[in-house]
Amino acid sequence: MSDQSPHAGWQPATYYPDPAIHALDPRFEKYWLKLSAVERLTTGCAGPKARCGSATGAICCAATFPTTASSNGKRDRRGQHLPQAVEFANGHTRDRQGRLITCEHGGRRVVRTEYDGSVTVLMDSFDGKRLNSPNDVVVKSDGSIWFTDPIFGLLGDYEGYKAESEIDMNVYRIDGATGKASIVAEGILGPNGLCFSPDEKILYIIESRGVPTRKILAYDVTPGGDKISNKRLFVDAGPGTPDGMRADIDGNLWCGWGTGDPELDGVVVYAPDGVLIGRIALPERCANLCFGGLKRNRLFMAASQSIYALYVNTQGALGG
Repeated sequence: MSDQSPHAGWQPATYYPDPAIHALDPRFEKYWLKLSAVERLTTGCAGPKARCGSATGAICCAATFPTTASSNGKRDRRGQHLPQAVEFANGHTRDRQGRLITCEHGGRRVVRTEYDGSVTVLMDSFDGKRLNSPNDVVVKSDGSIWFTDPIFGLLGDYEGYKAESEIDMNVYRIDGATGKASIVAEGILGPNGLCFSPDEKILYIIESRGVPTRKILAYDVTPGGDKISNKRLFVDAGPGTPDGMRADIDGNLWCGWGTGDPELDGVVVYAPDGVLIGRIALPERCANLCFGGLKRNRLFMAASQSIYALYVNTQGALGG
């Protein structure tokens, strides 16, 4: 990408290595394929926030913000060939059976798309109170579903439907065997993206309303695998705005980044010790990302209006 200005339009790299990719620490060199360049797969989207890969190498993405009217009248669009519309989908992932798990801002629920295309509601309330606007989701190896529930979709009629919150902003776990829901984290200011470390011993959560700055928090997962403890700061984002993130098999965090200063737009990569080791510059903010493709070695990046991709020399950890 030769021109990184957000106002100049997309310009693909004209030589290798792609100047949009920056190693900020020698450890990043291991993951940088010098003959791979950032590609723009599509543009003209409206906030393509939700994203996930599949075993076939396909990517599923949804436009969280209003786009074109769908057949049932809801202004929402999901980019895969699934027939039903979703209520302002935000986070997507696959469960261990390959079924699509979706967080809906508008529906205020977490749903699963079955093999036949039908939709099963996994959770829409807790203790008799409606959820706020489920945002991002991951599935652990035991089949449990973990998701964040901020109020973003209740603040207006653009990312969801304006409404009053009935419950605090929490992080939840749905048991994979019983379907029972529990709160695993409270008191996070705007819980947003989340992911597990490859060994599932650490859960990372983005605090997107942190004061005075956004933060990436880290928690230890208890030996039983159903609770977390030892809340701590992993990264203070400073002027950056992390949103969604995924871990690779070495435990590095690849984080969507941007807003404000164009120099911050794109993806940043943190090593397991919290050191910033790499950056992928994009001409627009990157909200979410995932590893996809047959080898899980292609990074898909959902930006403000476009979807980008880059082959990297690592693989995404399972569960994201």
